Order: sequence, then C-alpha cells, then structure tokens
Amino acid sequence: MIAIAKAALLALVLCLSSCSVQASERVELGVDVLLAKDSKFIELVQGKKLGLITNPSGVDRALIPTADRLAHDPRVKLVQLYGPEHGIRGDVAAGDQVGDERDAATGLPVQSLYGKSKRPSPESLANLDAVLFDIQDVGSRTYTYISTLGEALKACAAAGKPLIVLDRPNPLGGARFEGPMIEERWRTFIGWGPMPVTHGMTVGEVARYFNDVLAIGCELKVVPLRGWKRSMAWEDTGLSWTQTSPHVPNATQAHLYTTTGMIASSTTNLSDGVGSTMPFELVGAEFIDAIELEIALNELKLPGVRFQALAYKPFYGKFKDKPMRGVRLRLVEPREYRPLHTALVVLTTLRKMYPQHFQLADDDALGKHWGELKLREQLEAGTGVEEIERAWAAGYAEFERARAKALLY
Repeated sequence: MIAIAKAALLALVLCLSSCSVQASERVELGVDVLLAKDSKFIELVQGKKLGLITNPSGVDRALIPTADRLAHDPRVKLVQLYGPEHGIRGDVAAGDQVGDERDAATGLPVQSLYGKSKRPSPESLANLDAVLFDIQDVGSRTYTYISTLGEALKACAAAGKPLIVLDRPNPLGGARFEGPMIEERWRTFIGWGPMPVTHGMTVGEVARYFNDVLAIGCELKVVPLRGWKRSMAWEDTGLSWTQTSPHVPNATQAHLYTTTGMIASSTTNLSDGVGSTMPFELVGAEFIDAIELEIALNELKLPGVRFQALAYKPFYGKFKDKPMRGVRLRLVEPREYRPLHTALVVLTTLRKMYPQHFQLADDDALGKHWGELKLREQLEAGTGVEEIERAWAAGYAEFERARAKALLY
C-alpha cells in the first residue's frame, strides 16, 4: 500500500510539474523540456538505455530529482547513475571521496566520479545507449561539476556514446566573465578547462565550448532552456534554488562563492564564512576592525553589493571557535554584481589596511585557484584593481572567439 501511495503521489506531482511548466512564461529547465508530453527532444532518449550524471541539484521545476523522473518514465530505461563530488544524493562532504554504491531511491547502481576515477568507466558505458548530464553549476571554473562534465565528454567520446546535457541557467548570468585565463601548468580538477575564473556560459554551452576548443570529438547534444536570456541572473528565472553543495544552500551563495572563496583560498588567515551559518557570505579575520572595513568598502560603491560589519565565531572548520570580525556581503543587485572584481577590491583594501597581518597563500594554492601567479607580485607591488583587470583582458580575445561559437542563447 505504501508503494502504491508513493507512486500515486509521484504521478500527481509529475502532472502538476508538467502543467506548471506549460502554463508558465518563466524559464524552463532542460529536464522539463526533454520530458514534456509534447517534447520534440524525447527521440534523443526514447527506448534507450541511459546513464545519468547528476546530484541533488539535478531537479525539475517542481524540485523532483531528474533521476526519479527518468526512473519512472516509461519512455526510457534508466540503468546507471554516476555520482560527482558530494555524491548522487549530496551526502558526502566537500573534498571527500565518493564511493560506488546502490541508490536507495531508485535501486540503480551508482559509479563514483569523485574517487579513484573522475570519469565513467568503459565497462559501465558499454551497456548504455547514451549518457545524460543534469547538474546545476555556479558559473565558476573552480566548481568541480564542469570538470566532471569535461571528463564525461572525454569518456563518451572514447566509448562512442552520445552525451546529452540537460541545460541549466548560469546563476551569474551570461553577459560577463572575469579573471585570468588558466595556464596549462595549473590545470587541476578546480581548473579543468581553458577559461577565465567566471565564464558566463550555461552548462550546455560549457560542454559545447570544451568539446570544440579541446577537440574532444564527443557526439554532444544539448536540450536547451526555454525563456532564458543572457541578461538574466538566477533571481530573474522564477526557479527555486536547490542546494548544489553543502555550503551553497541558496542562490546568494552562488553569487558570492567566487568572491569570498577566492579571497579565502588566496590567503592563510581570512575566513569566507564556511563553518558559520553564513557560508560564503562573509570575509573575516581575528585582526580586522569590522566597522573600519565596512566604511572603507562601502565608500567604494561597488556595483551590486553593500557591506555590513559583523562579528562571528565559526563552529567548525579551519577557524573553529575563533572570534572573527569582518563584513557580510549583502547582494543588492545581482545583475550588476561582479564577483571577481569585488574579490580584488577586498583583497587590495585589506592589504592596504592591515599590511602587517595580510598573508597570501603559497604558490600552489594561488596557482590552482587563479590559474597564474601574477597576483602575488601585483598585490605586493600595490598594483591597482583596474590595472590587474587590464592584464586579464589581454588574454580574452581567443576565449571570446571560441565562447561565441558555443553560445546557444
């Protein structure tokens, strides 16, 4: 009886999901476009044995996991799941290895893509007709999900299997990108492909970009968004945010992740709020005068953000139980906000205000996150933010040409 009730409830929710998508003029996700009753894309998967790379952020408009929708859709046969960082259901901590398992909800085997191997195995792919990818990105090359996407492209190309990306919005929008191009020697799983720190592409566009510039040769299909425009930040989409990783529970963190994460990873003694109730919303340290920093940063009138003095004490992590003082970043206009510009301004301001305390990280950390080591000499020389950004722009021409070919909207 319980199983019957669950099936009936799922059917009702699926119906409501389908009806709401058809009636809405807001953004439609790739998964909803694919599985709509009148979908012209269903032929890509109909009657086929499918693998799915996903995690808890892979949900439809009604917040039903894509894995569950596919598992209950009679038009397809979902036979294999793949789990990126944090696992298929999001129960693995950041940086921890994900193990192979069996998914409790669907009963399907799950192969880890964040353990000994980062790509689907040839053995698992041999049993499939196609692989689907449905994960929400946050618009930064340091977030590992697009690295998983790159590895999936290579694995599917080698196995001769199509990869179908169910597209999702870039929460930062699609009109802007920032940061230095990554140097070859700093390519890692938090810097997988040749792009700036933020890239201004949807997940599907990133797949097209990787496939082209790296000549991967994958048979790639993208099920596009409907109603999305490049000028849209997440707040314009009408979609509900689903936690993409343990410290990104809201769209606010998606906007601020690049800013505060890059600040903390570039230094040894600055906190990004991870370990507190406001992860990625804070910049703090034991040596900061919070009011002094708030005034200094707000006087600069940075686009899209205000700063609020705050004291906090993280209850876990690197700064556990230490009294931190600093600022909370209050996002006031997401479409105007510039994540990396803001990070640079905060870094240069803190170095100017607290030269005796400001400590940059080692070359390995700087190189892996920024993709180059110029930032150290620039900060130590007192180089201004605009001059640093002009140096980045010198490497944009090739990226812009390749990116233009990948854009879908």
